[in-house]
Amino acid sequence: MGANLGDLNAFLAVAQCRGFRDASRTVGVSPTTLSEAVRRLETKLGVRLLHRTTRSVAPTEAGLRLMERLTPALREVDAALDVVNGFRDKPAGTLRLNVPVSAARLVLPAILPPFVALYPDIQLEIIAEDSFVDVLAAGCDAGIRYDERLEQDMIAVPIGPRIQRLAVAASPAYLARRGEPVHPRDLLQHACLRGRFGNGTLMSPWEFGQGAEVVRIEPQGPLTVSIGGAMDLAVDMAVAGVGIIALFEEWLDPHLKSGRLLPVLSDWWPSFPGPFLYYSGRRLVPLPLRAFLDFIKTKSSNQEAH
Repeated sequence: MGANLGDLNAFLAVAQCRGFRDASRTVGVSPTTLSEAVRRLETKLGVRLLHRTTRSVAPTEAGLRLMERLTPALREVDAALDVVNGFRDKPAGTLRLNVPVSAARLVLPAILPPFVALYPDIQLEIIAEDSFVDVLAAGCDAGIRYDERLEQDMIAVPIGPRIQRLAVAASPAYLARRGEPVHPRDLLQHACLRGRFGNGTLMSPWEFGQGAEVVRIEPQGPLTVSIGGAMDLAVDMAVAGVGIIALFEEWLDPHLKSGRLLPVLSDWWPSFPGPFLYYSGRRLVPLPLRAFLDFIKTKSSNQEAH
């Protein structure tokens, strides 16, 4: 057949992103170049691979079948090429991570700068989103998730803080106007700012604990935002006095320190285990990922020693 490997990669990027513009941003090639590559491939194969309209792009039945076989095949090609990296002084290549927005904001900033300094030949690509995708099908080497959302048969390695807390806060103006809750159930009488996951489910109930007592409530309020991308809007609304917010303590910490937000029910804030880096144990670990794994394990060991 002799199909060009670059054309195959172009087709896969467009099919996975469901569009030439989004694929262009992902792979760093112009939409026109991608369109020409897909057209060449379709001409070579003699079959249409993508349905194109002015508003959307979707794989045809033939395109879907090709995607199913092509995704693992190109992964193996990448792994085979990665073996050559073993002959370099330092690992090189691309490391693609799929992470929640909270990890991109709160976990990776402390890890990536020293990693990039140590491995200048590794190119990082971070996809930050809060929909729970199959990282391998999405073309990523690994992902970051919390324990309850880890995929089955994946290897998980601790990354970032091992214990985190869910903080609850409101502005001084809001508390002066509405009063301060003294028990989690009091939140049922307050305006709460809520989050919704990418799959449509609310971040609910809010769970609190004190000693042996655990309280779960279903908060109500004037604003619901998508978890991740729109959480800063919810924080801004809390600072403006619209309602009470529950979010990672580290996310709210600058506002708590400045006094723009005040802690609410701090004796009830729940703790939970920190995130994990996870990856498939069923495939050869690419050298950029191996370097990253070794780096975070060493970093974790050094933190424990101190």
